[in-house]
Amino acid sequence: MTSKNNISLHQIFLGLQENMRAKLSLNRRVLKHPVAKGDASELEWIDLLSTYLPTRYRVEKAFVIDHNGAISEQIDIVIFDRHYSPFLFRQNGQTYIPAESVYAVIEVKSILTKANIQYASKKIASVRKLKRTSACIVDRGKKRDPRPLTHIFGGILAIDGTISKRTARELFRKHENQWIDFGCSLDGNAFFVDFQNKDCCEMSKAEESLIFFFLKLLNSLQSVGTVAPMEIDKYAQKLKADQITIKN
Repeated sequence: MTSKNNISLHQIFLGLQENMRAKLSLNRRVLKHPVAKGDASELEWIDLLSTYLPTRYRVEKAFVIDHNGAISEQIDIVIFDRHYSPFLFRQNGQTYIPAESVYAVIEVKSILTKANIQYASKKIASVRKLKRTSACIVDRGKKRDPRPLTHIFGGILAIDGTISKRTARELFRKHENQWIDFGCSLDGNAFFVDFQNKDCCEMSKAEESLIFFFLKLLNSLQSVGTVAPMEIDKYAQKLKADQITIKN
């Protein structure tokens, strides 16, 4: 017998999905400028993820940089760590995050289409191609070797549109840098493609797209554990080299 005091997580997420759909639909109707619409949608998604992901994860719109000074395209949503990679730069209203701290990057679009997925994949690739370092750590008094670099997850979020499993498989048989792991359309469906097994493509029901996306995202983040600590000396060496160049 089910207790009257039990709650349904399924119903809670269905309510969140309806609430998110209402907010994004209102933004689309009220805001006329395309940039304003895009910014508003990004903020809604950032707020949702910031609220429901564990506090170990930070969520912001940002550029991603590496110790060589290379920079990604601006990413709508970056999910990142602040424990092992403490640097976070802000300048002229923009945020810059070191590549080592990144767990996932996500593009926000109004419609889930083949063209938008291809566009998102190129932005995701601009992050994955950056040079990441991995430093030794001290665990219980013992120095541990640097851990292998982990996969940076990439995704796309939208309010409208849908994608078939066949199309998903066709789109994602690409170079790993352009691989998209997951996507979600609130009025369509959500998908998840396992980068370790590209034949494994899962699709959600339309009414369960948000809960499917969130649980797949959370499971993916947990599978990584914690990102590798950055080699701070590499960044220091670059800063020193830049200073010497300026003096000359």
